[in-house]
Amino acid sequence: MKLNDRLDKIAGQINAGETMADIGTDHGFLPIYLKKTGKCPHVIMTDISRGSLDKAVRDCEIYEPGEPFDLRIGDGLTVLKPGEVNDVVIAGMGGSLIADIMGADPGLSSSFGRFILQPRNNIGKLRASLSRMGFVITKEQLAEEGRFLCVIITCEYREGSEQGDAMEDFALRPWEWDFPDSLIRFRGAHTADYLNRELRRNRRILTRIHCGAADPVTKAAAERTEHYIEQLEGLLEQLKEMDIHAEG
Repeated sequence: MKLNDRLDKIAGQINAGETMADIGTDHGFLPIYLKKTGKCPHVIMTDISRGSLDKAVRDCEIYEPGEPFDLRIGDGLTVLKPGEVNDVVIAGMGGSLIADIMGADPGLSSSFGRFILQPRNNIGKLRASLSRMGFVITKEQLAEEGRFLCVIITCEYREGSEQGDAMEDFALRPWEWDFPDSLIRFRGAHTADYLNRELRRNRRILTRIHCGAADPVTKAAAERTEHYIEQLEGLLEQLKEMDIHAEG
């Protein structure tokens, strides 16, 4: 059984001998792999509906026939007991939904050792939500999935680190949360490509905005997009300087 780059990088954040839960497991490839390889002694697969969980049931029989698996139907983290597993994976969902799942019961969320998150969108909002709840990002990675580059966030709860104004700051300066300095701090093989893609995308957005009417809403959108472009250009310049120093 071979994982794609996205799931392989998520698996790499889990240490041998740790237990894990995969929230919204879908086909269950990640937990099946972790148990099959012996990396995790116990895995929990959860999904919100029987129809979704049935896909995981079928794959368990295909890849590990006769092996008992812990499959649970339920919403978000509600199917887990406090501290029941070391690691919780929530992957392939929107960033806002992930934030809602973790924020529904802060005491339960903070009881687990580590979260590995792979949001499909609203990544900056998720980062701000994590900061508000007291989660510290310990690693960020980029993984290939087809023609896309996915962001993978590893975070841990640290008591006393809650930043209550994080969401207000996100509303004022979303570009600093969507493209933070941590992308450079945790830079990898795909970092430059990711930043350049986002820079080109925002430049296209700005071009389209300038073709529209010069009303206050359009002007505000143009100004916001210009901030995104400046942020991305600054990160790429940092990356370039770091590469020059590394070569020297």
